[in-house]
Amino acid sequence: MASTSIPLAASDAQPTVEDLEKKKKKEEKAREKELKKLKAAQKAEAAKLQAQQVSNASKVGKRKNIKREAGDENPEDYIDPDTSFGEKKQLSRQMAKQYDPSAVEKSWYTWWEKSGFFVADSSSVKPPFVIVLPPPNVTGALHIGHALTCAIQDTIIRWRRMSGYNTLWVPGMDHAGIATQVVVEKKIMRERQLTRHDFGRERFVSEVWNWKNEYGGAILEQLRCLGASLDWSRECFTMDEKRSNAVTEAFVRLYKEGLIYRDLRLVNWDCVLRTAISDIEVEYIDIKEKTRLKVPGYESLVEFGVLTSFAYPLEGGLGEIVVATTRVETMLGDTAIAVHPDDPRYRHLHGKFAIHPFNGRKLPIVFDPILVDMNFGTGAVKITPAHDPNDFEVGKRHNLDFINIFTDDGKINSNGGLGFAGMPRFKAREALTAALQEKGLYRGAKANEMRLGLCSRSNEVIEPLIKPQWYVNCNSMAKQALDAVMDDENRKMEIIPKQYVAEWKRWLENIRDWCISRQLWWGHRIPAWYVTLDDDELKELGVYNDHWVVARNEDEARLEASRIFAGKEFKISQDPDVLDTWFSSGLFPLSVLGWPDDTEDLKAFYPTSVLETGHDILFFWVARMVMLGIKLGGDVPFTKVYLHPMIRDAHGRKMSKSLGNVIDPLEVINGITLEGLHKRLELGNLDSAELKVAKEGQVKDFPNGIPECGADALRFALVSYTAQSDKINLDIQRVVGYRQWCNKLWNAVRFAMSKLGDGYHPPKSIVPDIMPFSCQWILSVLNKAISKTVSSLESYEFSDAASAVYLWWQFQLCDVFIEAIKPYFASNDPAFASARSFAQDTLWLCLDNGLRLLHPFMPYVTEELWQRLPPARDCMRKESIMISNYPSIIEYWTNEKVEYEMDVVESAVKSLRSLRSLMPAKERHERRSAFVLCRNDAVAEIIKSHELEILTLATLSSLKVLSENDAAPAGCAVSVVNEAISVYLKLRGTLNAEVEREKLKKKMEEIQKQRDNLTKMMDASGYREKVPSHIHEENVAKLTTLMQELLSFEQASQHLEREIAAEALANESN
Repeated sequence: MASTSIPLAASDAQPTVEDLEKKKKKEEKAREKELKKLKAAQKAEAAKLQAQQVSNASKVGKRKNIKREAGDENPEDYIDPDTSFGEKKQLSRQMAKQYDPSAVEKSWYTWWEKSGFFVADSSSVKPPFVIVLPPPNVTGALHIGHALTCAIQDTIIRWRRMSGYNTLWVPGMDHAGIATQVVVEKKIMRERQLTRHDFGRERFVSEVWNWKNEYGGAILEQLRCLGASLDWSRECFTMDEKRSNAVTEAFVRLYKEGLIYRDLRLVNWDCVLRTAISDIEVEYIDIKEKTRLKVPGYESLVEFGVLTSFAYPLEGGLGEIVVATTRVETMLGDTAIAVHPDDPRYRHLHGKFAIHPFNGRKLPIVFDPILVDMNFGTGAVKITPAHDPNDFEVGKRHNLDFINIFTDDGKINSNGGLGFAGMPRFKAREALTAALQEKGLYRGAKANEMRLGLCSRSNEVIEPLIKPQWYVNCNSMAKQALDAVMDDENRKMEIIPKQYVAEWKRWLENIRDWCISRQLWWGHRIPAWYVTLDDDELKELGVYNDHWVVARNEDEARLEASRIFAGKEFKISQDPDVLDTWFSSGLFPLSVLGWPDDTEDLKAFYPTSVLETGHDILFFWVARMVMLGIKLGGDVPFTKVYLHPMIRDAHGRKMSKSLGNVIDPLEVINGITLEGLHKRLELGNLDSAELKVAKEGQVKDFPNGIPECGADALRFALVSYTAQSDKINLDIQRVVGYRQWCNKLWNAVRFAMSKLGDGYHPPKSIVPDIMPFSCQWILSVLNKAISKTVSSLESYEFSDAASAVYLWWQFQLCDVFIEAIKPYFASNDPAFASARSFAQDTLWLCLDNGLRLLHPFMPYVTEELWQRLPPARDCMRKESIMISNYPSIIEYWTNEKVEYEMDVVESAVKSLRSLRSLMPAKERHERRSAFVLCRNDAVAEIIKSHELEILTLATLSSLKVLSENDAAPAGCAVSVVNEAISVYLKLRGTLNAEVEREKLKKKMEEIQKQRDNLTKMMDASGYREKVPSHIHEENVAKLTTLMQELLSFEQASQHLEREIAAEALANESN
């Protein structure tokens, strides 16, 4: 490659072909001169290293000097001065000797925020990139799922911001209807022994607002600890005035289009909260056998997992029909018995009736092939249309009565009969079982597997209940949402990972209408008013379904009622119910940008760019946002959906307070003792048995507590885990490992600062081709790291992106380059003057690019270290790393030849290090002589020309290159690197013959197996006809290489036997 002057800024003009030709000869001479200098330096360094080995007296004197110098240090120089709130952090005069996350992460965030670095500009000409933060509950505290969301989204936003986008990351909070109401209800009961009904609606809602203003939203402050670069100037709350107006407008528009309607249907009813709840708020437990559970409101445990059989007498003395149920109490609402029309046992009962034993109700025997399996049980099924989803459908098919037998708080109502009315439902279960036994209708009970639905908020057993509710007809909107993902010709939205596309399709193709009303006081009041006419016979609210009007406010509702009921006297009253929280959340991408108003933000930032969330709410939230976004916003609300995995503990278990495995991100950031973890459990609501199990779990998983890791290490670990696309098994030790890695970065920059010196300024441009080999190499592989990181981020492969950055920093910059350039700084040898200067420039360039490359993943430590780097000469540097440019590839840094040569060097070094690791511990750090046997001239030339790098990286005292014609060196351990290279390391003592024999034997067997398998495949019938020519050529080359490697190992084995024989002969002579 022709050498060229490479600008530090990628945007500068590249040199022309004429420029390159003019400089070519001059630079070739410079390269030759540089190579001569390096070769001379290699010899000088080898001599120096040998001299160091024997100069023990010098070392002792040096240690004394170091101690004397350390005694002169001022500890204050290593401590950051105090920084005023919101001001740029004041850094210590000297870098601390170790990385301290709490010291590093202090002060930066408030400066970033005050400086306006997070704020988006709706009038910017930059391309927009927008993410809406999934709004956490106002009651919520930061948990590890939030931390994962934050780590991923902030990585994306910081990368895009540095890449020239007008980035907007909108923070918000969800009012969390049920959760917040429960919290405040518990608070007033605990503090004042009052219920919300004692307060009354208006006073209770005022109490909730007071609680929200005082305690709510702590989670948003906690997100700041994680470094989330959210645009706080646009912070919103789902019940603030603008969002409330958007909710009302959406309801009105959808109602006027006929998409919102009111109907009488079954809902998931919570008898404690006295409200319908959504499917996502129901948690199911599998019951395998008879099980007693604690149920709210009951002193005694309630038994589940029992199938009770009983008989219904048949009308006209026809005998009886036996049915079975796990919910005996619901028989009070039975209105039919279903059998299969093909079941010969019951064909004679067509048109007949059973008689209810407690109220005399006649129950028709209906034929239903859809519900009934005549081979299961007795083949007869009791039908309770008002309290079972399947029975509800049977009731509609056969025009049955729908009789509700429960009050809103779960007691038997008057429809249940005088003997049972007023009983709590599970007390009625016991009473009915006894009553059936008394009447001789009880036919026994047995264990039965079942799924029991519990409310995730109250732990109440869910009761299917028939209630009038507001619904959204989702069919047409679901079709649009499905097409947005599935239409290959006009795809508007991509779901990542692709495995969830099938789930998207399944949900939307089988969608049911969405119940959006909740019987709560905290939330968006439904903008519907019931009109009671003076001449109405029945005056109860909602009794006439055609008396509802929907409007934006009461005045508008009154006008609408006057139009519909012209000339009639009436009164109106607003529906007391509130909207499902998911309704306002579904509008969030629109409402946060100002919809329904045509705001500048809406015009600039809608649709947003990506929605990042957990895959568990793909339907409950994501699909609803897409449906409402297309319907009301005219387009999909985002063009990509990235679904992150669910976090489990290190053992793959779901995190649970009762297991003691819940991980608080702030405890990982700040650290916590085992006693502190125990204390957190004690402050919870676990019973004594659960507390004991939870503490035992903590002792096992965190015997020494959790060490302070810092936000950067936690973020990097979480992002690295995203390769596990379904579940993340989070091991805190991995986070600890990344905290230790931060110390590696810290020390790399400390080393650099010591070598750059106080007066160093990087040049405007560099000339890679005349730089030392290791400098050319690290810039070339930096290009590769940049390319891999950017391409991985673009494809939402965050784990791959994090790995690319990590591998470059750890294994290329720190482990190879920094070690390789140390000889240049070991003395003031004039032979190294040029190399030293080039190494300084390259080191600065690597740290500047490397820190910017890493910044989106680890914002705090990269800002602190980047601020310590000297700025480029005559160049205005950005105020913060977070608004500087993200690294991009500089084509002329790429040098495949140099990378290949370093691969050869590294393979030899690794083999030499491997030989060293087998030595006794006390001998491993001694410098030793080594030999490299090269089987071709090209490899020999590479090894010879990079002698200094091998000496340095392998910690050798000398290195000699051998050809196949040279005798193998005596007294050495040998390792075959590949078919072209073998290395020998001089031993001080005797060989461990058996260990060496076994090692060579295993390697030879492995290669022989590979060779045999490949030969067998190539000799197979039809191989040449089936295999493409280029694959055949690759296999021939592979086989040749294996044969050469096998020959090399055979030679090494022969050398070992000669060494053993020579040693034995020497022993005999003695």
